[in-house]
Amino acid sequence: MFSDAAIQFCLSIKVLFKLPLRQTAGMVASLLRLAGLDWPVPDFSTLCRRQKTLAVQVPYRRADGPLNLLVDSTGIKFLGDGEWQARKHGAQGRRQWRKVHLAMDPATSDIRAVEFTPSRDGDSPVLPDLLDQIPAGEQIGTVTADGAYDTRRCHKAIIERDAVPIIPIRKNGRLWKEDCPAARARNDTLRATRYYGRAFWKRWTRYHARSRIEAKMRCLKSFGERIMARDPDRQTAEIHIRIALMNRFNALGTAKIVRVA
Repeated sequence: MFSDAAIQFCLSIKVLFKLPLRQTAGMVASLLRLAGLDWPVPDFSTLCRRQKTLAVQVPYRRADGPLNLLVDSTGIKFLGDGEWQARKHGAQGRRQWRKVHLAMDPATSDIRAVEFTPSRDGDSPVLPDLLDQIPAGEQIGTVTADGAYDTRRCHKAIIERDAVPIIPIRKNGRLWKEDCPAARARNDTLRATRYYGRAFWKRWTRYHARSRIEAKMRCLKSFGERIMARDPDRQTAEIHIRIALMNRFNALGTAKIVRVA
């Protein structure tokens, strides 16, 4: 019986080097021999079976002070029908893809929350689930997201965590009925953008820091434009393993960017 840590290590090698399961087992066995360890290695069928139910451990670091989250989502493709299925029933005309929703801590560049949903799901309904992944005892300072999150559900979820929403109002947005704290906070943002202008509001709230989560999406896809797993549970595990690898790379060190005047 192999531990979850052993299975996650093998699947991390698979994702990192973009290997099939059989080659992954062989590479792990070679690494163990080089290290002088006579340990058993899970075969490809064990890895495939355990990936479906694996609870991936995603490491992260905590910075001092309140947590300021950057939230965004992106689409990612996955492999479609096999060659025999396509020959028998014809290839599907529509592309197959799913959505990855991320919440990043800009202080450490670590991903703190991730959700993996079907492509038909919107961005805003997932934000409360992302916030629920943050421990209740950890203070959230701000939540920065684009205009797609300008909904009552998102503002309510942010205000309930005693955080400040930094969400631009949609261009056709109107004042909400001020029947709750979330509506009052959203109306204050709308009045500020109308009075000072949208560009000034973005500079004042440092909304442009959201570009960092967009860069993190490119890092996610550097492991591959497609995910290799086909069923949703294994796809979720593969995405979480990518996130775990990204956070470990951040812990090893990141480049320091200095602005040149």
